[in-house]
Amino acid sequence: MPARPTAPPAGGLGWANLGMDIVSVTRVRRLLTEHGEEFFGRMLDAGELDDCRTSTGLDLLGLCGRIAAKEAAFKTLRVRNVLLPWRDIVVRRADGGWPVVRLRRRAAEYAAQAGITEITVSISHDVDYAVAVAAPIIGDQPPSRTHPSTESSAP
Repeated sequence: MPARPTAPPAGGLGWANLGMDIVSVTRVRRLLTEHGEEFFGRMLDAGELDDCRTSTGLDLLGLCGRIAAKEAAFKTLRVRNVLLPWRDIVVRRADGGWPVVRLRRRAAEYAAQAGITEITVSISHDVDYAVAVAAPIIGDQPPSRTHPSTESSAP
């Protein structure tokens, strides 16, 4: 039997492992009905759940998108034999509405070992599914949080 192919490890100059995930709205609706909102407190922190709320309650598509984003972000780390550290990958909504990923604890350690300084993610959803694609940013130093057009050239 031929050897199973192996993907290069995460990190390294010019290399980035994309992550992608799809989540079924039907499945998440069933989990919500059977176990209540508290079930998702194991996966999302209070701020993430708040980002999924509307004036009429929990936004199911937003919840599904956030779950897909966490899975996609985790896949960029390329760690083996490790369960997804749900609450160590935080996906919040920026002031402009787009998702922002913050890594903490174990997820931050995995990223540092791979040379990943940040993960960017895009989420999309429709009636039945939510999808997310994540890409790591590889570098020696954490990127600046300021937009290039607003950076000062002063010393």
